[in-house]
Amino acid sequence: MIRNNHSFFHFFIISFFHFFIISLLLMSCGTQKESDKVNIEKQTVQLEGDLMTPEALWAMSRIGGYQASPDGKHIAFQMGYYSVKENKSHQVLWIMNADGSEQRQLTTDAENETDAQWLDNETIAFLREGEVWKMGFDGNGRKQMSETDGKVEGFLFAPDGKKAILLKSIDFNEIIQKNPEDLPKATGRVVNDLMYRHWDHYVESIQHPFVLDLKTGEEFDILEGEPFECPMEPFGGIEQLAWSPDFLYEVEARDLNNIEHTKNLCKQFREFGILGCNEMAYHGDGKQLNPTKTLKDQEINVKHKDENVGYDLNPKFSPDGRYVAWLSMERDGYESDRQRLCIYDLKENTKTYVTESLDSSVDDFCWAPDSYTLYYIAVWHATENLYKTNLKGEVKQLSNDWADFGSLQMLNERELVAERHSITAPADLYVVTPGDSIANTQIKQLTEVNKDILDQLAKPTVEQRWVKTTDGKEMLTWVILPPHFDASKKYPTLLFCEGGPQSAVSQFWSYRWNFMIMASQGYVVIAPNRRGVPGFGQEWLEEISGDWTGQCMKDYLSAIDDAVENLPYVDKDRLGAVGASFGGFSVYYLAGHHEGRFKCFIAHDGAFNLEAMYTETEENWFSNWEYDDAYWNKDQTERARRTYQNSPHRFVDKWDTPILCIHGEKDYRINATQGMSAFNAARMRGIEAQLLIFPDENHWVLKPQNGILWQRTYFAWLDRWLK
Repeated sequence: MIRNNHSFFHFFIISFFHFFIISLLLMSCGTQKESDKVNIEKQTVQLEGDLMTPEALWAMSRIGGYQASPDGKHIAFQMGYYSVKENKSHQVLWIMNADGSEQRQLTTDAENETDAQWLDNETIAFLREGEVWKMGFDGNGRKQMSETDGKVEGFLFAPDGKKAILLKSIDFNEIIQKNPEDLPKATGRVVNDLMYRHWDHYVESIQHPFVLDLKTGEEFDILEGEPFECPMEPFGGIEQLAWSPDFLYEVEARDLNNIEHTKNLCKQFREFGILGCNEMAYHGDGKQLNPTKTLKDQEINVKHKDENVGYDLNPKFSPDGRYVAWLSMERDGYESDRQRLCIYDLKENTKTYVTESLDSSVDDFCWAPDSYTLYYIAVWHATENLYKTNLKGEVKQLSNDWADFGSLQMLNERELVAERHSITAPADLYVVTPGDSIANTQIKQLTEVNKDILDQLAKPTVEQRWVKTTDGKEMLTWVILPPHFDASKKYPTLLFCEGGPQSAVSQFWSYRWNFMIMASQGYVVIAPNRRGVPGFGQEWLEEISGDWTGQCMKDYLSAIDDAVENLPYVDKDRLGAVGASFGGFSVYYLAGHHEGRFKCFIAHDGAFNLEAMYTETEENWFSNWEYDDAYWNKDQTERARRTYQNSPHRFVDKWDTPILCIHGEKDYRINATQGMSAFNAARMRGIEAQLLIFPDENHWVLKPQNGILWQRTYFAWLDRWLK
């Protein structure tokens, strides 16, 4: 289950700036030793045919972060190149004119260069070997700006360029004790509290923001002595910090308790800001929370519901400095609560929510230069499109494409630059000229970073289909047809089960769960927006909580049954079900309840035993919300009893179909024992099964050769049983 992190406290510091998180993930493919550095360039690929293959997918370039120059004339952006042979990535910087012309690479050697940020119209700052560097926009005049022994993990310059925030990790021993100094080779860890592991690592360090005076070289830790992390793992980056245009916060003031210098804009009283990392401490009245019960029924969300006690992140100052906008969730302990766009008026000390008329979450946003208009992206009916709002909360939709916009920022006074992708197209950069409506909004593509590969590939056909569910509602389902589709033929067909559990089945492009490559291998893909996904209103989204094996599972079966009955090219005798995370859980559950529909299953990083999952996962608050109760509570709610009674491991006696189980051993969200247990159970039942285990991967698969192995194993299993 990929989800937000409600860890530590809802931080209120000098708040936030947008950056593209994928750049951090791409860097995680491994830090290269000096002797291992390879200058991995963009690959020239000549395909043998016109169908997507795993090798072609991994040969593609990947756009990371980007930023426009202050005058809007240039855009610096990050690109990732991958080498399967070297099993490494190379992160490089590029620049282009704002109209997409004169694209040229700035990185000239084997070092990774990332996180481009303009200091002025002619100077770009960037990260290299854990230090902040700068160079001219032509790539010349390179100079190192920080001296930290390679410890910088992110940075953000003040508007006047005299100071910078540096993100660095510091030792943290409040959960895992520091080992005695006379035992330097001891590998054991003494653990005293929860959240001792997070995502894919043991929590022995946390990030803190340091303010660097570029003139004197002096720096200090803004959170010195505080047990809080900023930014917050596992997905947070420099976008969780920002400078006020008018230096609202005095960075020389180190006393965080001094109200003259520090003000919590998100919460009405400080007690909300000191909840523990697992939301198991105290609420504002000092009453202890019950850590084995869902927070939805406890006083913090009942008595204080109107005080917006949920998660707050990614605020950005308006250009005139009067307002701060951020993403705000209403309820505490609920990772998929709707992210509303909150505006705080620093002059009047008032808050307003300006995206209420669209019943969906805001995923990214930026201010217009007038400090009155805001542009944002949100999912609705399985696409991530552009919207705008204003300080009055007047929302208008600006695009209606079968595509996903992934991020956006202002290019100049009237244009936006945005990242955009779809089921048949990886990410590229676009310039958007917003109008007052969809009809007069202009969208122009700037980059075509994978044109050489895409021009060689035949594309699948993507269709929308509305399916009637068992409770009489309409469910949008994507149908992806193979390239060179022949409607007179019968095709093996895959039911795609989405993860999250509350993640969109949108026009996403993935380098693993890629619909285009599935279709290109000769499969029809049925991808339903079942109960629990966003983009169809909060009621639809929340019907899954406490009911993982109820209506959402019926929705899956409605989608595949509709395809069998109404799509003549779907071969009912060659059906498979595949999914990851909650999708993997779905596969394990369907394996015991499919009534002979499917001929094979694939589950990646799925939960198999919910009782074990409850105490194994590192973010325990998530299970509390989704299950209602700890499995040992005698006063469980009916929903909790139903959840545990319907755990997939209880129905292995009904398994009768071949299954491939995939898991990463560094996945601390859903531990690898879940996948191993499912595989072991299948084999002990005499069922054909395979286990693909990755000792060095987490919830995702990031290393090139592991990625190729994943794809080859995945399709070999499907081909064995469905072709």
